[in-house]
Amino acid sequence: MAFSEAQFQAAVDKINTGMNDLSAKMGEILPAARAGVNHWYVPDFVADMVIWSAEKAVSLAKSIWDKIVEVLKGVAAPVYFFKYAFDWQDVRGLASDVAGSVKPEALTGTSAWHGSAADAYRKNIPPQGAAATRVGTVADKASVALGICAAAGLAFYIAIGVILVKFIVAMIAVVAAMGSVAFSWAGVALAVEEAGVNTGLIIAAISALTAVLGAQAQQLVALHGEARDNSVFPGGTWPDPVAATYGDGTVKDGNATWSLA
Repeated sequence: MAFSEAQFQAAVDKINTGMNDLSAKMGEILPAARAGVNHWYVPDFVADMVIWSAEKAVSLAKSIWDKIVEVLKGVAAPVYFFKYAFDWQDVRGLASDVAGSVKPEALTGTSAWHGSAADAYRKNIPPQGAAATRVGTVADKASVALGICAAAGLAFYIAIGVILVKFIVAMIAVVAAMGSVAFSWAGVALAVEEAGVNTGLIIAAISALTAVLGAQAQQLVALHGEARDNSVFPGGTWPDPVAATYGDGTVKDGNATWSLA
Protein backbone atom coordinates (compact mmCIF):
# COMPACT_ATOMS: atom_id res chain seq x y z
CA MET A 1 0.00 0.00 0.00
CA ALA A 2 1.39 3.39 -1.01
CA PHE A 3 1.05 6.27 1.42
CA SER A 4 -1.71 8.79 0.74
CA GLU A 5 -1.93 11.82 3.00
CA ALA A 6 -5.64 12.24 2.22
CA GLN A 7 -6.34 8.57 2.96
CA PHE A 8 -4.34 8.79 6.17
CA GLN A 9 -6.27 11.87 7.33
CA ALA A 10 -9.53 10.08 6.57
CA ALA A 11 -8.38 7.11 8.66
CA VAL A 12 -7.45 9.36 11.59
CA ASP A 13 -10.75 11.24 11.35
CA LYS A 14 -12.56 7.90 11.40
CA ILE A 15 -10.70 6.88 14.55
CA ASN A 16 -11.39 10.20 16.27
CA THR A 17 -15.10 9.97 15.44
CA GLY A 18 -15.15 6.38 16.61
CA MET A 19 -13.50 7.28 19.90
CA ASN A 20 -16.22 9.88 20.52
CA ASP A 21 -18.91 7.32 19.67
CA LEU A 22 -17.31 4.70 21.92
CA SER A 23 -17.14 7.20 24.78
CA ALA A 24 -20.84 7.94 24.35
CA LYS A 25 -21.78 4.25 24.33
CA MET A 26 -19.67 3.60 27.42
CA GLY A 27 -21.65 6.31 29.17
CA GLU A 28 -24.96 4.67 28.20
CA ILE A 29 -24.29 1.16 29.52
CA LEU A 30 -24.77 1.74 33.25
CA PRO A 31 -27.86 3.97 32.87
CA ALA A 32 -29.41 1.33 30.59
CA ALA A 33 -28.70 -1.39 33.15
CA ARG A 34 -30.12 0.65 36.02
CA ALA A 35 -33.24 1.38 34.02
CA GLY A 36 -33.58 -2.32 33.21
CA VAL A 37 -33.54 -3.41 36.87
CA ASN A 38 -35.60 -0.53 38.22
CA HIS A 39 -38.78 -2.62 38.51
CA TRP A 40 -40.54 -4.02 41.55
CA TYR A 41 -40.43 -7.54 40.20
CA VAL A 42 -36.63 -7.61 39.85
CA PRO A 43 -35.02 -9.22 42.93
CA ASP A 44 -32.14 -7.36 44.56
CA PHE A 45 -29.61 -10.12 43.85
CA VAL A 46 -30.54 -10.06 40.16
CA ALA A 47 -30.27 -6.28 40.08
CA ASP A 48 -26.85 -6.47 41.73
CA MET A 49 -25.59 -8.99 39.17
CA VAL A 50 -26.93 -6.94 36.27
CA ILE A 51 -25.21 -3.79 37.57
CA TRP A 52 -22.00 -5.80 38.10
CA SER A 53 -22.28 -7.06 34.53
CA ALA A 54 -22.74 -3.52 33.24
CA GLU A 55 -19.72 -2.29 35.18
CA LYS A 56 -17.70 -5.19 33.75
CA ALA A 57 -18.80 -4.25 30.23
CA VAL A 58 -17.73 -0.64 30.82
CA SER A 59 -14.37 -1.83 32.15
CA LEU A 60 -13.80 -3.96 29.07
CA ALA A 61 -14.73 -1.08 26.79
CA LYS A 62 -12.36 1.16 28.73
CA SER A 63 -9.53 -1.32 28.13
CA ILE A 64 -10.10 -1.04 24.37
CA TRP A 65 -10.26 2.75 24.70
CA ASP A 66 -6.94 2.82 26.57
CA LYS A 67 -5.20 0.64 23.98
CA ILE A 68 -6.34 2.85 21.13
CA VAL A 69 -5.30 6.01 23.01
CA GLU A 70 -1.87 4.43 23.45
CA VAL A 71 -1.39 3.67 19.75
CA LEU A 72 -2.65 7.14 18.81
CA LYS A 73 0.38 8.67 20.51
CA GLY A 74 2.38 7.89 17.39
CA VAL A 75 -0.27 9.00 14.91
CA ALA A 76 1.85 11.84 13.50
CA ALA A 77 4.77 9.54 12.63
CA PRO A 78 3.54 8.29 9.21
CA VAL A 79 3.09 11.89 8.00
CA TYR A 80 6.64 12.76 9.05
CA PHE A 81 7.96 9.57 7.45
CA PHE A 82 6.32 10.57 4.17
CA LYS A 83 7.59 14.15 4.39
CA TYR A 84 11.16 13.08 5.05
CA ALA A 85 10.96 10.46 2.29
CA PHE A 86 9.97 13.27 -0.08
CA ASP A 87 12.82 15.48 1.19
CA TRP A 88 15.37 12.71 0.67
CA GLN A 89 14.29 12.42 -2.95
CA ASP A 90 15.13 16.13 -3.32
CA VAL A 91 18.60 15.35 -1.99
CA ARG A 92 18.87 12.50 -4.47
CA GLY A 93 17.89 14.85 -7.30
CA LEU A 94 20.55 17.40 -6.37
CA ALA A 95 23.21 14.70 -6.10
CA SER A 96 22.25 13.19 -9.44
CA ASP A 97 22.50 16.64 -11.04
CA VAL A 98 26.07 16.92 -9.84
CA ALA A 99 26.94 13.38 -10.91
CA GLY A 100 25.48 13.95 -14.36
CA SER A 101 27.16 17.32 -14.83
CA VAL A 102 30.70 16.06 -14.21
CA LYS A 103 30.59 12.98 -16.40
CA PRO A 104 33.48 13.05 -18.89
CA GLU A 105 31.12 12.93 -21.84
CA ALA A 106 29.25 15.93 -20.46
CA LEU A 107 32.44 18.00 -20.28
CA THR A 108 32.86 18.34 -24.03
CA GLY A 109 35.03 21.44 -23.71
CA THR A 110 37.89 19.43 -22.26
CA SER A 111 38.42 17.56 -25.53
CA ALA A 112 40.39 20.56 -26.83
CA TRP A 113 42.33 21.03 -23.59
CA HIS A 114 45.77 19.45 -23.35
CA GLY A 115 48.70 19.52 -21.00
CA SER A 116 49.43 18.69 -17.38
CA ALA A 117 46.61 20.88 -16.05
CA ALA A 118 44.12 19.16 -18.32
CA ASP A 119 45.42 15.76 -17.23
CA ALA A 120 45.09 16.76 -13.57
CA TYR A 121 41.57 18.05 -14.19
CA ARG A 122 40.46 14.83 -15.87
CA LYS A 123 41.96 12.85 -13.03
CA ASN A 124 40.17 14.81 -10.31
CA ILE A 125 36.72 15.07 -11.89
CA PRO A 126 35.62 11.36 -11.84
CA PRO A 127 35.87 11.07 -8.04
CA GLN A 128 33.44 14.00 -7.74
CA GLY A 129 30.89 12.12 -9.81
CA ALA A 130 31.41 8.91 -7.82
CA ALA A 131 30.94 10.78 -4.53
CA ALA A 132 27.79 12.51 -5.78
CA THR A 133 26.44 9.16 -7.00
CA ARG A 134 27.00 7.64 -3.56
CA VAL A 135 25.12 10.53 -1.92
CA GLY A 136 22.26 9.97 -4.36
CA THR A 137 22.18 6.23 -3.62
CA VAL A 138 22.08 6.77 0.13
CA ALA A 139 19.36 9.41 -0.24
CA ASP A 140 17.26 7.11 -2.41
CA LYS A 141 17.51 4.18 0.02
CA ALA A 142 16.64 6.42 2.95
CA SER A 143 13.62 7.69 1.06
CA VAL A 144 12.43 4.16 0.20
CA ALA A 145 12.78 2.98 3.81
CA LEU A 146 10.84 5.98 5.13
CA GLY A 147 8.19 5.54 2.46
CA ILE A 148 7.64 1.92 3.49
CA CYS A 149 7.34 3.00 7.14
CA ALA A 150 4.77 5.66 6.17
CA ALA A 151 2.70 3.11 4.22
CA ALA A 152 2.89 0.64 7.13
CA GLY A 153 1.62 3.35 9.48
CA LEU A 154 -1.29 4.08 7.14
CA ALA A 155 -2.27 0.40 6.98
CA PHE A 156 -2.01 0.17 10.77
CA TYR A 157 -4.32 3.09 11.51
CA ILE A 158 -6.83 1.94 8.88
CA ALA A 159 -6.92 -1.41 10.70
CA ILE A 160 -7.44 0.34 14.05
CA GLY A 161 -10.35 2.29 12.58
CA VAL A 162 -12.00 -0.92 11.33
CA ILE A 163 -11.53 -2.60 14.73
CA LEU A 164 -13.00 0.42 16.50
CA VAL A 165 -16.13 0.49 14.31
CA LYS A 166 -16.64 -3.24 14.93
CA PHE A 167 -16.38 -2.75 18.68
CA ILE A 168 -18.80 0.20 18.67
CA VAL A 169 -21.40 -2.00 16.94
CA ALA A 170 -20.93 -4.53 19.75
CA MET A 171 -21.33 -1.81 22.40
CA ILE A 172 -24.62 -0.69 20.82
CA ALA A 173 -25.85 -4.27 21.21
CA VAL A 174 -24.65 -4.30 24.82
CA VAL A 175 -26.58 -1.11 25.62
CA ALA A 176 -29.72 -2.61 24.11
CA ALA A 177 -29.23 -5.88 26.01
CA MET A 178 -28.56 -4.16 29.32
CA GLY A 179 -31.92 -2.46 29.02
CA SER A 180 -33.58 -5.83 29.39
CA VAL A 181 -32.92 -8.04 32.40
CA ALA A 182 -33.80 -11.11 30.36
CA PHE A 183 -30.94 -10.46 27.97
CA SER A 184 -28.40 -8.77 30.26
CA TRP A 185 -26.28 -11.91 30.48
CA ALA A 186 -26.15 -12.07 26.71
CA GLY A 187 -25.09 -8.44 26.73
CA VAL A 188 -22.18 -8.90 29.07
CA ALA A 189 -21.16 -12.09 27.27
CA LEU A 190 -21.09 -10.15 24.01
CA ALA A 191 -18.99 -7.44 25.65
CA VAL A 192 -16.51 -9.98 26.98
CA GLU A 193 -16.24 -11.73 23.62
CA GLU A 194 -15.88 -8.54 21.60
CA ALA A 195 -13.34 -7.05 24.02
CA GLY A 196 -11.23 -10.19 23.79
CA VAL A 197 -11.46 -10.41 20.01
CA ASN A 198 -10.76 -6.73 19.43
CA THR A 199 -7.90 -6.63 21.91
CA GLY A 200 -6.39 -9.55 20.00
CA LEU A 201 -6.91 -7.74 16.70
CA ILE A 202 -5.18 -4.62 18.02
CA ILE A 203 -2.27 -6.70 19.28
CA ALA A 204 -2.08 -8.43 15.88
CA ALA A 205 -2.06 -5.05 14.10
CA ILE A 206 0.70 -3.81 16.40
CA SER A 207 2.69 -7.00 15.76
CA ALA A 208 2.35 -6.57 11.99
CA LEU A 209 3.45 -2.95 12.22
CA THR A 210 6.39 -3.90 14.44
CA ALA A 211 7.50 -6.55 11.95
CA VAL A 212 7.52 -4.05 9.07
CA LEU A 213 9.34 -1.40 11.09
CA GLY A 214 11.81 -4.00 12.34
CA ALA A 215 12.67 -4.97 8.77
CA GLN A 216 13.13 -1.32 7.90
CA ALA A 217 15.36 -0.87 10.95
CA GLN A 218 17.64 -3.53 9.49
CA GLN A 219 17.63 -1.65 6.19
CA LEU A 220 18.61 1.53 8.01
CA VAL A 221 21.48 -0.31 9.69
CA ALA A 222 22.70 -1.39 6.25
CA LEU A 223 22.19 2.16 5.02
CA HIS A 224 24.29 3.49 7.88
CA GLY A 225 27.06 1.10 6.87
CA GLU A 226 26.90 2.31 3.29
CA ALA A 227 27.02 5.92 4.45
CA ARG A 228 30.15 5.05 6.46
CA ASP A 229 31.81 3.46 3.44
CA ASN A 230 34.65 5.87 2.58
CA SER A 231 35.76 4.20 -0.64
CA VAL A 232 34.68 7.30 -2.58
CA PHE A 233 35.36 9.73 0.28
CA PRO A 234 39.14 9.64 0.93
CA GLY A 235 39.79 10.15 4.61
CA GLY A 236 36.06 10.48 5.17
CA THR A 237 35.86 13.76 3.26
CA TRP A 238 34.72 14.85 -0.16
CA PRO A 239 37.31 14.15 -2.89
CA ASP A 240 39.69 17.09 -3.36
CA PRO A 241 38.67 18.90 -6.57
CA VAL A 242 41.73 21.17 -6.55
CA ALA A 243 45.02 20.45 -8.31
CA ALA A 244 48.04 22.68 -7.99
CA THR A 245 48.69 22.37 -11.73
CA TYR A 246 45.54 24.40 -12.37
CA GLY A 247 47.52 27.47 -11.34
CA ASP A 248 49.13 28.12 -14.71
CA GLY A 249 46.53 30.07 -16.66
CA THR A 250 48.73 31.04 -19.58
CA VAL A 251 48.34 29.80 -23.12
CA LYS A 252 51.33 29.27 -25.45
CA ASP A 253 53.56 31.79 -23.65
CA GLY A 254 56.61 29.61 -23.90
CA ASN A 255 56.33 28.01 -20.46
CA ALA A 256 52.64 27.02 -20.33
CA THR A 257 51.74 23.67 -18.73
CA TRP A 258 48.64 23.44 -20.85
CA SER A 259 47.36 24.62 -24.20
CA LEU A 260 44.33 24.64 -26.43
CA ALA A 261 44.62 22.48 -29.55
